[in-house]
Amino acid sequence: MTRILNELGRMLREAALASYELFKIMIPVLILVKVLQEFGLIKYLAWPLEPVMGVLGLPAEMGLVWATTLINNIYTGMIVLASFTGNAPLTAAQATVLGVLMLVAHGLPIETAIADRSGARFLFQCCVRMLGAFVLAWLLHMVYSATGTLSGPAPMLFQTDPSAGTGSIAAWTLGQVRNLASIFCIIFTLITIMRVLQAIGVIDLMNRILRPVLDLIGIGPKASAITVIGLTMGLSYGGGLIISEARNGSLSKEDVFYSLTFMGLCHSLIEDTLLIILIGGHLSGVLWGRLIFAVLAMAAIVQIVRRVPERARAAYLWAEK
Repeated sequence: MTRILNELGRMLREAALASYELFKIMIPVLILVKVLQEFGLIKYLAWPLEPVMGVLGLPAEMGLVWATTLINNIYTGMIVLASFTGNAPLTAAQATVLGVLMLVAHGLPIETAIADRSGARFLFQCCVRMLGAFVLAWLLHMVYSATGTLSGPAPMLFQTDPSAGTGSIAAWTLGQVRNLASIFCIIFTLITIMRVLQAIGVIDLMNRILRPVLDLIGIGPKASAITVIGLTMGLSYGGGLIISEARNGSLSKEDVFYSLTFMGLCHSLIEDTLLIILIGGHLSGVLWGRLIFAVLAMAAIVQIVRRVPERARAAYLWAEK
């Protein structure tokens, strides 16, 4: 019993620390969104992104959700999304399309900095993730539109307080406090799920399944062992190990580049996928579509890069560290 209580205490502290780091970013963004809403400026801010969202079958306001996610993280994007969807909920197809945008391209200032520290060029990593996000979202939009699937309302499990976006400042503040509390509960739940999956061997099973796939598309055996950690646990985990291995010379610069590029397109298959399911995303896109697209895209990237002159590779793709 004591061991269980100690483990529960550790998970609560971990969730509290993670929430604190997130809230330092999220709260200023929430205040900014509220100010923009009060002055009717949202439509002007979202207007430049309207053509892009239109191609993907999404409302113009969803461009602001993606832009927020690009700069910050998925959690912040979820809160901004919730402030827009109260009166006009997305369909399941739209939620899935938006979800893959958020999954493939989020937190770029931090996550591409990890790649850059390992030797993969910052600009290329940003571009490949944004382009990959758009292409995958467009493909899913075309498939769902052509087949008529997922046309019903998105089953949003992440619900915000109705007073969070309307009424007095006091009501809005109380609503946002409740929303942030729900984010803490989500983080704690995800930490618990990850611990359970590790304990019962699911993470190890996924690693064994994914490693042959990475070998097949051209990522070497040393890098593939680390890449599967990023795929299952997240870019921060895998990227941290890549940085360490790159600095001690255990990995070639090609393997570092291939591994980080693949992790950029597809990482945290468990935690991030569960987050997007909370906003109504469907597994067909947010898990299977993302994984298949990343494998195919990475296989193409490997073949193209092998034909690029060494000088161009050093200038645009990777650098000596």
